Amino acid sequence: MKHPTDSSRRTFLVGSAMTAAVALLGGCAGDGGGGAKQAGGPPAGGKVKAPVGSETKALTPPAKFREAPMLTKLVEAGTLPPVEQRLPTKPYVVPHRWVKTGNYGGWLRMSTPDTANGQIRQYMYGHSPLRWLNDGMDIGPGLVESWESNDDASQWTLHFREGLRWSDGKPWTTADVMFWWEDLVLNEAHSAVPPDEMRSGKGTLAKVTAPDDFTLVLDYDAPAPLTADRLAMWVKGGNGDNGPIWMLPKHFAQQFHPKYNPKVGENWATAGGPFELNTDFARNPRCPTMTGWRLTAYREGQFLQWERNPYYWCVDREGGQLPYVDRLVMNAVKDPEVGKLQLQQGKFDYVHGPYASLSLADVSGLKSTSARSGMNVYLWDGGDGTGPTGFFFNYDYKDPAMRALIREPRFRQALSLAFNRAEVQKSVHFGTGELTTGTMSPKAIEYHVNAEGRKVYQQWRDSFVGPDPEQAKKLLDELGVVDKDGDGKRERPDGIKLALILTHAADAGQVTQQTNNLMRRDWEAIGLDVRLDPIPPESLGPRWESGDLMTRADWGVGDGPNYLVYPQWVVPMEPSRWAPLEGQFYNVRGTPAEHTQRDVDPFRRTPPRMEPEKGGPIEKLWEIYDRSKVEPDELKRHQLAWELTKVHIEFGPFFQGSVANTPTLTVAHKDLRNVPVRENLAMGGFSQPWIHPTPAVYDPETYFWANPDRHTG
Repeated sequence: MKHPTDSSRRTFLVGSAMTAAVALLGGCAGDGGGGAKQAGGPPAGGKVKAPVGSETKALTPPAKFREAPMLTKLVEAGTLPPVEQRLPTKPYVVPHRWVKTGNYGGWLRMSTPDTANGQIRQYMYGHSPLRWLNDGMDIGPGLVESWESNDDASQWTLHFREGLRWSDGKPWTTADVMFWWEDLVLNEAHSAVPPDEMRSGKGTLAKVTAPDDFTLVLDYDAPAPLTADRLAMWVKGGNGDNGPIWMLPKHFAQQFHPKYNPKVGENWATAGGPFELNTDFARNPRCPTMTGWRLTAYREGQFLQWERNPYYWCVDREGGQLPYVDRLVMNAVKDPEVGKLQLQQGKFDYVHGPYASLSLADVSGLKSTSARSGMNVYLWDGGDGTGPTGFFFNYDYKDPAMRALIREPRFRQALSLAFNRAEVQKSVHFGTGELTTGTMSPKAIEYHVNAEGRKVYQQWRDSFVGPDPEQAKKLLDELGVVDKDGDGKRERPDGIKLALILTHAADAGQVTQQTNNLMRRDWEAIGLDVRLDPIPPESLGPRWESGDLMTRADWGVGDGPNYLVYPQWVVPMEPSRWAPLEGQFYNVRGTPAEHTQRDVDPFRRTPPRMEPEKGGPIEKLWEIYDRSKVEPDELKRHQLAWELTKVHIEFGPFFQGSVANTPTLTVAHKDLRNVPVRENLAMGGFSQPWIHPTPAVYDPETYFWANPDRHTG
């Protein structure tokens, strides 16, 4: 199908009805300086380049600093050191070009699905060693001021900022990283696992050393070219629910660890146990943090309250210590419809749409109540490759006959061709986004690095986009999926009634329900029996990983910006996606478990796992990905990413989408400043994948009130 635009870098413009609802301004992202490099790994020799669209040189911290009035009072009272003593020697200067010097003060009221949700951390980038810039096209410094690798990327040296302090004023040092690494990750009693950035291309663990308080060296037994990218992804610091922990305040956390406190009980390390609860800065107000705000009050299931961190290590261009806003109040709203009503009533000041189940269908209501609520609606690109709702079969489904049918590419291609995505685009997404078979993010660097990358992306996007119901019927006929008893519904080749069960979480939002109903309609039109199966969210994971569920129809694919850093949708390497048992087998490769339970049914193994078919697509994907992990040359890695894509084109689709890169809503009070609009952002935004944490990458610490005195309490 012909697309009216090359959307590897752009998306369709929002229709006139939607454009009337938002204000879009100009600008682009900038660089924070200090050793940034092109995303995707270091150039030859480990040298670094200034980011695309960045300032011409690194931003030098100003000579003088200023602080919030509430902190000045504490300094004058002698209860807080001067601001110069609270900041590192070279604080991070927030680089975004849209950011203006702001006013201090005020409270920011926000909503969250619940008080223990990982989405809370998506607003805070303070624990990240490195940072995504320019919608993930580039990487800049974070806690790490500069970094370098050797020629083959088998050794990385990280230089942290000197003078960093935790929110309680205690010094931050590399001992806080080593505590996490040695006393949690390498401690078999604790559930923390080594993240990808701590493994070489061969999968073996790095040797981690700290020569001094500000230097960390990662030595690998093979190239690890994507280390910097992986240091920038997620937000980190959250007990593993939103990226790896990476660091903990050792001076505080050691009291809950038996190595340092013999009085700690045996169950210290259980999931949700004493250690995890006490060292979670988003649940325990006593736990120090490196984020812009520190928790001051927490009531489970009700609210969180945060106050500015007087030791936050980031400043504006004029030397103003961030954040500008004094306090955050996050109220838990479990029912999305209640949350929307409260938003229209003006009870919140800032909401990132995906966390409140907002969609384009809500724009009209939000716009009509803006005079009362005082809210503006902004649209950022989602950056996803499937739309908010993706669909995929379980490649490792328990029923052998149905599994054989699912693994037949023509079966999956037929269903994709039968789906009228244009109807979804029109009725669900108001004409926005781009029709797609289902891909990784159209913004992924692999697809806009050059003309070949754009071509490969377009081939994947358009491969089975349809609609072509007649071709779909023909493919099903060829497979023997025909109506044998004349009741208008097709049977499986073995004669058993074919029923497609579309499973989704019972609390899935309106967009998922609308998309699935349209997909069911189109599949029924070609003679298939289709049933929707909403189930409790907590049962989805275990049932999927055991091969019990046939499909999932509630999970969008959005990962990028460099999809090799987190390729789980493309390469089965864990059990939550389209090939769960083979993904689990990937996890045990090279371990003793690889050769155990060979005489046990794969579905009865502990955990359930199976080897891929010899010469099959998953074996091909593993082989290509294994090569990419040790390839230091960036262009060659892109070429290997294209090879992975071509396997998906030839043997797929393994996951399917409808309309990619649809807009994401962000709702902010009209008096709130420095909230970026789409045109400010390098690629229009990149708000769906958690590995590119939004809005943390756009530094909410710079948001400020034009009239702070009107926004307190």
